[in-house]
Amino acid sequence: MKEDDKPITPAQPAPAAATVPADSVGGATPAADAATVPADSVGGSPKAAPADSAGATTDDERTEEALKATIRKIKASASEEDPKPTSQLSLRTILGGDLLSTETMRSQIWLFLLIVVFAVVYVAFRYQCQQDMLTIDRLEAELKDAKFKALSSSSTLTEKSRETHVLKVLKENKDSLLGQADQPPYIIEVPE
Repeated sequence: MKEDDKPITPAQPAPAAATVPADSVGGATPAADAATVPADSVGGSPKAAPADSAGATTDDERTEEALKATIRKIKASASEEDPKPTSQLSLRTILGGDLLSTETMRSQIWLFLLIVVFAVVYVAFRYQCQQDMLTIDRLEAELKDAKFKALSSSSTLTEKSRETHVLKVLKENKDSLLGQADQPPYIIEVPE
């Protein structure tokens, strides 16, 4: 616990507050702008300005030094760096997002981006593979149907081209002169 964070007990006097005007952060301001100055920054309690001009300059200088010291303290306490990560990893630090704001996570941002890219590529390839598998299944079903049609057509053709079937069709058509031969075939020799 810091010294500033200690609770004020009735036995302790409250420290004097510093009032810094908004325009004094960028540069020096007149002494009349600063109402009070912390007692520990000047080295004593604030004093009233003496009537002579030499005493007013020292008060102005003290006030200006006190303002500069206060600004230095504010700049030292207000840093944009993350606090050092604790060695204790708990559910609260993970869900609260403290884990993602640490310096180690920030230094690994390119690794996280690479993992995200790989995940997107993996999902895209998986989707494409599923689409290709669906196309392959559809084409295999069409091929099976075509094979069955070709097989049935081939069997029908074989049945209709048998000699017995042809003779049967010829007998049914009485107008045809074709028929089965009664005599065996013989060779005709042609002289040359």
